Amino acid sequence: MAVTSQPAVPVADPEGRIALQRWLDGPHVEARDLVRDWLSDPDHAPRPDLEMAEHRELVLAWTKDLAASGGTSMGFPLKYGGAGDTAGFVSAFETLAMGDLSLLVKVGVQFGLWGGAVLQLGTERHHEAYLRDTMSVALPGCFAMTETGHGSNVQQLETTAVYDEATDEWVVTTPHEAARKEWIGNAACHGRIAAVFAQLSTKGEEHGVHAFVVPLRDEQGETLPGIRIEDLGAKLGLDGVDNGLIWFDEVRIPRENLLDRYAQVDRTGTYSSEIENPNKRFFTMLGTLIQGRVSVCGAAINATKVAQVIAVRHAETRHQFGPPGEPEVAIMDYRTHQRRLLPDIAKTYALHAAQETMVAELDAIFSGPASDEDVERRRKLETVAAGMKAIGTEHATNTIQECREACGGAGYLRANRFAALKADTDVFTTFEGDNTVLLQQAAKNLLTNYASEVGDLDPVGLASFFVGQAWETITEKTAIREALSRLADSVRDEEADLLDRDTQLDLLCWRADHLLETAAKRLKGGADEGLNAFDVLNRCQDHVVEVGRAFVDHLALKAFSERVAGCEDEHLRPILEKLVDMYALSVIEAERGWFQEHGRLSSTRSKAVTKAVNQLCDELREHAALLTEAYGVPETAFGDAHRVSQPADR
Repeated sequence: MAVTSQPAVPVADPEGRIALQRWLDGPHVEARDLVRDWLSDPDHAPRPDLEMAEHRELVLAWTKDLAASGGTSMGFPLKYGGAGDTAGFVSAFETLAMGDLSLLVKVGVQFGLWGGAVLQLGTERHHEAYLRDTMSVALPGCFAMTETGHGSNVQQLETTAVYDEATDEWVVTTPHEAARKEWIGNAACHGRIAAVFAQLSTKGEEHGVHAFVVPLRDEQGETLPGIRIEDLGAKLGLDGVDNGLIWFDEVRIPRENLLDRYAQVDRTGTYSSEIENPNKRFFTMLGTLIQGRVSVCGAAINATKVAQVIAVRHAETRHQFGPPGEPEVAIMDYRTHQRRLLPDIAKTYALHAAQETMVAELDAIFSGPASDEDVERRRKLETVAAGMKAIGTEHATNTIQECREACGGAGYLRANRFAALKADTDVFTTFEGDNTVLLQQAAKNLLTNYASEVGDLDPVGLASFFVGQAWETITEKTAIREALSRLADSVRDEEADLLDRDTQLDLLCWRADHLLETAAKRLKGGADEGLNAFDVLNRCQDHVVEVGRAFVDHLALKAFSERVAGCEDEHLRPILEKLVDMYALSVIEAERGWFQEHGRLSSTRSKAVTKAVNQLCDELREHAALLTEAYGVPETAFGDAHRVSQPADR
């Protein structure tokens, strides 16, 4: 089957496409365009034909070139050559996901993880020592947190950093094989230094996990004494990223290499911190690294956009069958094809809007002056970021597969980009936190109303909290009953218009609140039955995960509807309003069994939801190309073939 390189599918209203792209780009157009311009250079196009070693070296060269263009430094302070613009950096990073995703991850490791750890966990001396060379990539760095034996449960990492008073040094050690650092980006080939997370011990007392700067290689790239590094080798995808394993054999580093923004150790080995509670200190430290989850979510959404552009272009140009005696019709005209693509496009827009809101909050917290409200705001942002990262990356995995199938055999060709999109985004569901764990974390925060007394991420810590709480306290913290009372009448109304925005919002809000309330009841009930803390939560885990999922469904609809309400373009707004309807009703349709079980939709109303989604497919079909071309994906991002289609000649 021939696959040709042809121009993009024409959009009837090019001015409308540009206007919609600018509406989507939001307040950080310059940051997004800077990356789009860089990606548009043919020398920066994805290369699916490279061997792993060659791919890694090309990605390193690209990273340095992008750094020289200013596309990676905007999140760093002005003092060191940055722009102090956290939101601009995240917006640029998201856009980079339209190109080679190995480059995206390399940039994320160098500037977001290693550079972010130094910036957020270090103090002035660390900034002076490392940030300039980090920004120029003269000092490639690593973020060494995950271990073979511990991933999500960061508090139980087993690498140790013991203070030696005699030499004024930390001794960093991998005590056994399961404590080796695993999946460390930049480690196998290029990294010369790492932010290593280890259990801090001084004067015979342990103080929990802290971050330390540990050199790995000299300027010639030779591994330093006491350091052992192995290449993880070929992966399912992202071959341009040199992931590795690291062991430390009593590696000595200066005391000043502790990243000591939140805790200090003086020459005598005395430990001190302004945050007395160890759990609060630990989660404050991790909270500063939340930008990683926010960025991964945005990257997943933008990679999804590439797949959707390819699929819609194919659907608009591929013709099959048709009425007897008449020409074949574009497969985009078929209801089944519309059903495959349009609801997912609506969800991409909704998640894009929610992501934009989340990035604005991240920027407000990290770019503005510190305030007493920061702790609570960060906990709320952690909840949103955990849920959004889980749903955003899940959406990418599911939608890219759907788009691949919608392109038939053409989608199976490596040149048409789906092989890389599928393989390279697959790991998004597990890095920066496994999605199932993150949904539970989001639910945990909701169930405790961000309670400061909840310290552990592990199931026992969460369940123990509920064992010791009265039901009245739980309901007071979550304020569920008031919300349920307020919503019940409107949701039960069988005459409520399914296209009414308040009705849609109320249904999704009611589901989120009801799941939250009943999860709390089940947890409390298990404690009352005398079950141990672990079993209490373990038997409710499926329920708790749904709490996180429903939370994001409502969050995305709210953000999308508010964003569209502010659209002043009289031509675009009606289209966008239909897209909001599509998102809301497709979520309700997917959960219509649950709504019926809980008396919120009758069978008649449930059928009406499906009918409404079908009607929206008819109404949005003519705008499919407009909606996807407005993503602004550079043509170089579509691989050697640029599009999947049959030759247009007939």
